[in-house]
Amino acid sequence: MSRRPTIVDVARAAGVSKSTVSLVFQKSPAVKAETRQAVQRVMADLGYVYNRNAANLRSNRVGLIGVVINDLRNPFFAEFATSLQMALSQRGYATVIANTDEDPMLQAQVVGSMIEHGVSAVVISPTYGAEETTFDPLHRARLPVMQVLRKVDPRVGLFPFTAPDYRRGGEIAAQHLVASGAQNIAFVGGQEGRAVTQERMSGYLATLQVCGLPPLALHGRPTRAFGRATALDLARSHPHVDAAICFNDLVALGMLAGFAEQGRPVGRDFRLIGFDDIEDCAQVYPALTSVHCDIAGFGAGVAQTILAWLEDGILPPPEVHTPVRLMLRGSSLGAS
Repeated sequence: MSRRPTIVDVARAAGVSKSTVSLVFQKSPAVKAETRQAVQRVMADLGYVYNRNAANLRSNRVGLIGVVINDLRNPFFAEFATSLQMALSQRGYATVIANTDEDPMLQAQVVGSMIEHGVSAVVISPTYGAEETTFDPLHRARLPVMQVLRKVDPRVGLFPFTAPDYRRGGEIAAQHLVASGAQNIAFVGGQEGRAVTQERMSGYLATLQVCGLPPLALHGRPTRAFGRATALDLARSHPHVDAAICFNDLVALGMLAGFAEQGRPVGRDFRLIGFDDIEDCAQVYPALTSVHCDIAGFGAGVAQTILAWLEDGILPPPEVHTPVRLMLRGSSLGAS
């Protein structure tokens, strides 16, 4: 080789990505021993000399992943962010995590700051509104970017999307309630018109249509407060309703509290199912049946996918929906 060998030459000769070679230079534990040895052999064969001063100028773009979450107060999103962060840490990466509090302008601001500070990739559970102010700068920055849990930007070829199979979750929840004898099943919570609400409702609506049962959607903010208020209002406004599938577990936990205030038993007279299966579901009474999304495994899978894209250039599929299952507990089976 007549010219001085580069890191690209090392990567090509070793059969690995440029990012992997960089991680070898950093002595990252994310690189397998045999890979590290192969890279070091190629460096010796090519006569490559690592320029640490130049690498330091680039280091703000190596090893830091941006994680943007729409609502870290929600235990579901907090558990996802924690699982993702721990999985990335095991691979030698640091994370910078931002909560946007469902504010699109704040989201654009934190994403801009992450780009300026040189993150290597971004995982975003986005808020709704002014999408171009967030995603257009990410596109211009040419970073690997994954949308998770919510698909806000439709350009999944640029910003691949992955989430649990919300449609299937609503379907298996509705099928269980129908099989238990429920005749008037409501869907409670979720902002009307939002894609994530429609996805979580879609399996419920399809199942009720097949069974010839009437649907009832009671939309609202996905909070405990809304769930409690809805439970208190059901006896007056919808006395015929004998079961509910909630947009998320927070709404369902709020409904449990509202029913307790009325002295109305949940599990037999009224059957209740949450969505996400956060830790609290198994700790309340009656324990809450919920659509289990394996959020810890989901977070670890997202980490693996974004790093395969970053390190090895393996572009994720445009859309992936991970399996869900129903965790049956007393709120739909009987409190005992």
